[in-house]
Amino acid sequence: QVQLVESGGGLVQAGGSLRLSCAASGRTFSAYRMGWFRQVPGKEREFVSAISRGGTSTVYTDSVKGRFTISRDNAKNRVYLQMNSLKPEDTAVYYCAADNSVDLRALQYDYWGQGTQVTVSS
Repeated sequence: QVQLVESGGGLVQAGGSLRLSCAASGRTFSAYRMGWFRQVPGKEREFVSAISRGGTSTVYTDSVKGRFTISRDNAKNRVYLQMNSLKPEDTAVYYCAADNSVDLRALQYDYWGQGTQVTVSS
């Protein structure tokens, strides 16, 4: 079992930045591929980014490339999402997720956090 808790969400103006953090507890954090997803009410959950177990490989959805950066600190059991140049369309609840498979492009994740709200005003 892995428990995930997100933090760092909030209200920011367009063009601003936020850094989301996800703290993991439970089994060995470095054994898990980590991902970030987001969801707007009434819409399906959307993949944002993922990072490999060791942090050497990352993937992003096209709409955030060049603006968002995923990273992890296995010593601190944390994964981060640095979000720059935020746009109103980035407004969503952001979820952290963990899975022990290696395919970075896989959308299946076994463990999820409770989410943190990000609101970008125009």
